[in-house]
Amino acid sequence: MAEQKNGLTYAQAGVDIDAGNALVERIKPAAKSTDRAGVMAGLGGFGGLFDLKAAGYDDPVLVAATDGVGTKLKIAIDTGYVSGVGIDLVAMCVNDLVCQGAEPLFFLDYFACGALDVERAAQVVEGIADGCRQSGSALIGGETAEMPGMYASEDFDLAGFSVGAMERGAALPAGVAEGDLLLGLASAGVHSNGYSLVRKIVEVQGLSWDDKAPFADAPLGEALLAPTRIYVNQALAAIRSGGVHGIAHITGGGLTENLPRVLPEGLGCAVDLSAWSLPPVFQWLAQAGGLEISELLKTFNSGIGMVLFVDPECAEALAGLLEEHGETVNRIGSVIVGEGVTYSGELK
Repeated sequence: MAEQKNGLTYAQAGVDIDAGNALVERIKPAAKSTDRAGVMAGLGGFGGLFDLKAAGYDDPVLVAATDGVGTKLKIAIDTGYVSGVGIDLVAMCVNDLVCQGAEPLFFLDYFACGALDVERAAQVVEGIADGCRQSGSALIGGETAEMPGMYASEDFDLAGFSVGAMERGAALPAGVAEGDLLLGLASAGVHSNGYSLVRKIVEVQGLSWDDKAPFADAPLGEALLAPTRIYVNQALAAIRSGGVHGIAHITGGGLTENLPRVLPEGLGCAVDLSAWSLPPVFQWLAQAGGLEISELLKTFNSGIGMVLFVDPECAEALAGLLEEHGETVNRIGSVIVGEGVTYSGELK
């Protein structure tokens, strides 16, 4: 068959294969920096390989989690501050895994865009690698999809996939009982939930991302993009020390919706709102948006990013251990007979 002259190319359709190849080469050092025991191959194959025996497991149960970053991405795209959302992506997955009692082992990402900007995509993946290093996860693979017509040229989306393991019989929650104490670990800000409401409040206030943040000494967009905290190493240390009966990652739904996910039937949580100080970003969101406290508590983390349900006899030692790992720990309540979450005191 004779070669057709002046035929269309994939690049003319909006997909740049050379840019994709350039991105893979650019991110190989970042992925390599996340290597850990169990990794069997680098990037470039059709799948990532991981050896559970080399990672030290005898009778492992695998645990998997997937998540995204939500509309926080819109702020990152609009401001150009994109590296932090890579950390967010990892955090949203690995923080969920550790709630099950699992150690995160490896991570894969999916990056979809309208037009591939190698520099911007590399910053995102390098942020993902940073999150993987913080959580002890290996970045063993991923996918970059350039989809003109599906996304506007400047837009991109992210999804993350984390796999962890624990020895059989070590799953959480386990043994949550009346009288267990709730240890709340401080968040770093809004984390990665509630940004549709955040963006609406900013719009109603007539602010731009370049304006000085009303609650911080930084541009508004940059301040709102503070990455989600990764709690893996400190949570695993607490689990291994004993006395942890359950863990809740405070994501969408806030304390109101996430604490009950750990509870057996017939038990609830009593939370003292005066036990911690509401961070300035939430004070501003509540005031600027005219939010009811109930709305704040079921939309945002309100300053508490993770809660450990612990044996009261172990609470003091566990709080000390967590503080040694750099955590700000607040005793925010206890497990009671009842249903759901009941609040007392006032946020300050």
